[in-house]
Amino acid sequence: MTTNNLKEKILTHLTDNAGVSYSAEKLAHQLGMDDAEHFTPIVQSLAQLEREKKVQVTDRGEFEAVIKQQPLIGTFHGNDKGFGFVDYDPDLPDMYINPDHTLHALNGDQVEVKVLRPAKAGSDQGPEGQVTRIVEHKYENVVGEFKQETVGDDYIGEILLKDKKLSQYHFYVTDKGLKPLDGQVVTATVETYPSDEAPEVMTGAVTEVIGDKDEPGIDIMSVIYAHDVPHEFPKEVMDQANKIPLHVLPEEKKGRVDITDQPLVTIDAIESKDLDDAVVAWKMDNGHYHLGVHIADVTHYVKPGTPLDQEAFKRGTSVYLTDRVVPMLPKRLSNGICSLNPGEERLAMSCEMEIDEQGKIVNHRIFQSVMKSHARMTYKAVNKILESHDAKTMKQYEDLVPMFETMGEIHKLLLKNRKKRGAIDFEAPEAKIIVDEKGHPTDIQLRDRGLSERMIESFMLAANETVAEHYFKERVPFLYRIHETPDSDRIKSFVDFLAVFGIDVHGDIKNVKPGMLQKVLKDVAGTPEEQMVQVMMLRSMQQAKYSDEELGHFGLGAKYYTHFTSPIRRYPDDTVHRLIKWYEEHGKNEPAKDHWRDKLPEIAEHTSVTERRGIDTERDVDSMKKAEYMEDHVGETFDAVVSSVMKFGLFVELPNTVEGLVHISVMKDDYYEYSEKHMALIGRTSHRIFQMGQPIKVKLVRADKDLREVDFEIVNPEEAPKTKIRVPHNDEYRGRGRGRKGRTNNNSRRENNNGNHYRNTQGKWRRTHQENGHQNNRQINRGQTRHHNNSRDHEGVRRHH
Repeated sequence: MTTNNLKEKILTHLTDNAGVSYSAEKLAHQLGMDDAEHFTPIVQSLAQLEREKKVQVTDRGEFEAVIKQQPLIGTFHGNDKGFGFVDYDPDLPDMYINPDHTLHALNGDQVEVKVLRPAKAGSDQGPEGQVTRIVEHKYENVVGEFKQETVGDDYIGEILLKDKKLSQYHFYVTDKGLKPLDGQVVTATVETYPSDEAPEVMTGAVTEVIGDKDEPGIDIMSVIYAHDVPHEFPKEVMDQANKIPLHVLPEEKKGRVDITDQPLVTIDAIESKDLDDAVVAWKMDNGHYHLGVHIADVTHYVKPGTPLDQEAFKRGTSVYLTDRVVPMLPKRLSNGICSLNPGEERLAMSCEMEIDEQGKIVNHRIFQSVMKSHARMTYKAVNKILESHDAKTMKQYEDLVPMFETMGEIHKLLLKNRKKRGAIDFEAPEAKIIVDEKGHPTDIQLRDRGLSERMIESFMLAANETVAEHYFKERVPFLYRIHETPDSDRIKSFVDFLAVFGIDVHGDIKNVKPGMLQKVLKDVAGTPEEQMVQVMMLRSMQQAKYSDEELGHFGLGAKYYTHFTSPIRRYPDDTVHRLIKWYEEHGKNEPAKDHWRDKLPEIAEHTSVTERRGIDTERDVDSMKKAEYMEDHVGETFDAVVSSVMKFGLFVELPNTVEGLVHISVMKDDYYEYSEKHMALIGRTSHRIFQMGQPIKVKLVRADKDLREVDFEIVNPEEAPKTKIRVPHNDEYRGRGRGRKGRTNNNSRRENNNGNHYRNTQGKWRRTHQENGHQNNRQINRGQTRHHNNSRDHEGVRRHH
């Protein structure tokens, strides 16, 4: 045997038995080379392998393979005190990084880390590590207000960064780019990042002036730029859009089913302009129901590979922001030829369903059509007909009233069937922010979600499920909307949390079904704990996303689900339409299937990312405008509910959905300690308790639009209930109550906003909860019947907040 062959044989054996060490004699025996003539070559080979650092000698003088640790890559979540956490595995606790080991990574950077101390078995303390390399910077561009001042010889001014995760950094502007005026909001490219020499400094050149900081709408534009949301259509896109006819041409109707005689109607919010779905219904002779869901055929006008298509893919989704929309498609399409405006012929993708008396879809047909909307209805008008039976409205639409009543019957059957299979329905309040002509918020109103909104949601769910099931059973590559079964550890934590409040979960939690969670919501409906349980349940769930694999939709209790019904504002729906047309035209043979097989994973991944980008942008604008609204109400007192409890204080929510923090440093009536088990703050002397779901009266002490923060203090804390629960004293948090003087509330808040003190398995969602303001789970679903310019998502499990 050659020397190289022997080395390879030895190394293979040691590697296959990683973690086991061998003496030279034992290794020779394991290799079946016990003869004396083999011993010397084995020892020589081991010596060479040691020099090559492929094996190492243990303390006992034995040999073992050197197993190179695969680099761990994750997302860095920083804290303005210098430390941070790296989220590197969805099923493992975050890795704590102390200030000396961050390599000056910024919040959101992709980093490579090595483990310095593994997680302690049986403890909630996660691992500790060190950042060894910054793989990809999150921030390539920044947005903020330019302050013209002399900063040394090399810089013309400083940008006051708008992103609160960067608020502790200075950004100095070089003279290589534009030279803005003082007070203008600008974007800049990052040229240098924090380093050992300048740990709190970044530099770069201004690339674009957005506008003056006091100019109406510039605040929202700042958020759009900060999230890198494409918002201006390139010239070639507009040129293509402007060439598209405004009316359906005769030749475009060929091969399509003409349903213009059917009394289709659109039902949307009053302000909607992009009407992408129409519905029709009637009672069939066999006692079943006919339900037609007819969707704008956007893909007839947006062809693959064209500038319009490339831009729509890049955007992925329309983004709805308080007083404006950043559309996926130009208005000529979204509000024009693709919008199902009344009295106008339109091209459509149709899904007709036959529904029996139990709400089951027993027959269906999916096809291309030509349609005409017979009425542009609003939710408000249909609710007046179906709920309040308003005589004037019923007279106005007397020809359509019987159909609306039939639709109401169909909705009840579909809803009953969904509940029977265990679909989870979250009833979280939704708010609409009212702004004046300058964009300043003047009111926050709760949205009414009546029968018509729920009805349309039911119809869209039915169509989405029908299309998904049809093509799954055809065994062809397809795009699905999935919501996976919750992680078992999170469900166990949720069940343990419920047990503290005496709430039982019936069934095997190791094999959780949506009906089990639906039963929990039913049990707590109408109780003070209802909202708290909803929040905790949402946090225990996975995020919904797009996939080329059909893994079902847990929240809806659906085996098959896709997005088919909103092609004007969601690129995945356009992809689904294209797939339907493709298989109709090319058949379902292997060449036809191969055309899409490799493309769908990329589309699913990209559109899931753009969806998250849109959600984050909407969330930041909402929280900014809510904080701006509250700036006008400092000193006022409000009724609220405790929406979450942390070691550092209470999050409280007002009836108008504004959320803010009562920091523990302003709870001066006692020394409050945190009970992990009960998720409560308990006074050491008074034994007063504050926990989720508890009504509370608060006074607004601070609101900051730029930081998107709202701070309260408790009014009349002595009215809080008392408890027999006693929290063991913990020196780690000594001085966090009234003794915590000298620290500003602002700094204390920032200390915790990025996840301080949570090195346990639950720290991941807690940190996300804090950063995202209770909106971690918006992507389970995006399923609310939204009201911004027909931005409905029709997906059952509705977005929390």
